[in-house]
Amino acid sequence: FKPAELFYKDEKVGPVYYRYNALNEEIEVKETLTEEGLRGLSRDKNIILKVDGNPMRFMTFIDKDGKTLNGYLTQLVDGETFDLYKRVHVKFTEGSKAANSFVKATPSRFAQFEEYYIQKAGVDRIDELVAKKSKLYNQLDAEQKETLKDFIKDNDLELDNEKDLMSIILFMDRNSQPES
Repeated sequence: FKPAELFYKDEKVGPVYYRYNALNEEIEVKETLTEEGLRGLSRDKNIILKVDGNPMRFMTFIDKDGKTLNGYLTQLVDGETFDLYKRVHVKFTEGSKAANSFVKATPSRFAQFEEYYIQKAGVDRIDELVAKKSKLYNQLDAEQKETLKDFIKDNDLELDNEKDLMSIILFMDRNSQPES
């Protein structure tokens, strides 16, 4: 269990300890570490868990295949124009017995994936961010696209590195603001 702050809408409920079950997309909470009883957190979009300062909430989003899904997203960047979210996703693969003595048995296993999602201000959807620069450039106009290309090249940034991705989204956010 890890410590977090629980909020309902913008009102602080208090400190809790939580455990995230990524396979079943559910969060279990308890008020103290020694407490026996667990409560499942309801899948309410108004409930926010602040984990290490980052809000985690139940949201609706669209994956790279165009499927609309519900699950828990952690907000990494809260910008004026762009927001970046992270999803931890787990897939279970059933093991298989050995067909004969020449073939090894395959054990059951869990595989963990991290996916990133982006939301643009004024757009009421959260889309999976495919780790391709061309997909990222499509979010911007021509002038901003060239500026971003230079920024990525000058700083040797990679889309599959979380810190680099956060830097890129923050840069996009700063450079998409209208000049005042």
